[in-house]
Amino acid sequence: MGFSRGCLGTFVVATMVFFVAQGDPLVPALCIFGDSVVDAGNNNNLYTLVKANFPPYGRDFVTHRPTGRFCNGKLATDFTAEYLGFTSYPPAYLSQDAKGRDLLIGANFASAASGYDDRTADLYRAISLTEQVSNYKEWQNKVVGMVGKARANAIFAGAIHLLSAGSSDFVQNYYINPLLNRPYSPDQFSDILMRSYSTFVQNMYRSGARKIGVTNLPPTGCLPAAITLFGSNSNKCVSRLNRDAVSFNSKLNSTSQDLVNKFPGLKLVVFDIYQPLLDLIINPTDNGFFESRKACCGTGTIETSLLCNARSIGTCSNATQYVFWDGFHPSEACNEKLAQALLAQGFDLIS
Repeated sequence: MGFSRGCLGTFVVATMVFFVAQGDPLVPALCIFGDSVVDAGNNNNLYTLVKANFPPYGRDFVTHRPTGRFCNGKLATDFTAEYLGFTSYPPAYLSQDAKGRDLLIGANFASAASGYDDRTADLYRAISLTEQVSNYKEWQNKVVGMVGKARANAIFAGAIHLLSAGSSDFVQNYYINPLLNRPYSPDQFSDILMRSYSTFVQNMYRSGARKIGVTNLPPTGCLPAAITLFGSNSNKCVSRLNRDAVSFNSKLNSTSQDLVNKFPGLKLVVFDIYQPLLDLIINPTDNGFFESRKACCGTGTIETSLLCNARSIGTCSNATQYVFWDGFHPSEACNEKLAQALLAQGFDLIS
């Protein structure tokens, strides 16, 4: 008899907490790239509608205030930082907190509505992945200025670099953009995204990064907003969207293996978020949740960003019972379970 996925995640977290209690964080820094699933507030001061720096976002965060996180509380990356032994979270790079020695633990470069394809970010005036890499290199220069080149290089090589992207490329761009979905099939569009992903990894490797983790696509057809926008008047997951996600994830695995074979010393882990999230959606009560089809905010069918606000009618009082906080993003309770599942898969990045 073996461990279940949930038990294994809990075991790994408990093991990490034990080692963290003995001293410093398990890695020198944590750097985060990607989209709204991991954005900690970089969009707050951008000229974009894709923001989350107002209530009820952040109502269950440690400060009980909105930070720009697309969640009622902590993101999966926040829990990851805690499990790794950090006493504070990597600051959003464009925030006022990103200064001085606070940057030595890493930084969050993610931007809501960004993706592998820079055209996705351009569509929403977000920070493209290319720009995020430029900001990362700027961060590296600041670290070198504080601790010197030798120690800085050790930080870069030992740091974990996490990337979450792809959902916005499909849901917020490809599926609604005839300039993309007419000339390109989902399979062809995935190939375009794979080229961008490969470029990202190569640029990070050349910048000294050696530990990279990338999440695959979630079951996009099960996101409440996706069911509302692309479903056929039903409350069921949109199967064609999920098929596209599975196909993309297969390419992500093979492309990642090719990159590992190409670059000596590179540790590249593909984190499976598809199956853990699908398990929570299909069997919510088995995992401590009450609702997995509708989100907590508003009607739970579409509200995200500006549509999820303090006046949204119907917002739930207890988000711990919901898998989703808004139409696209997991609740804090869901993020905690996802973070545990991801840690169980990414132990190689810590060693």
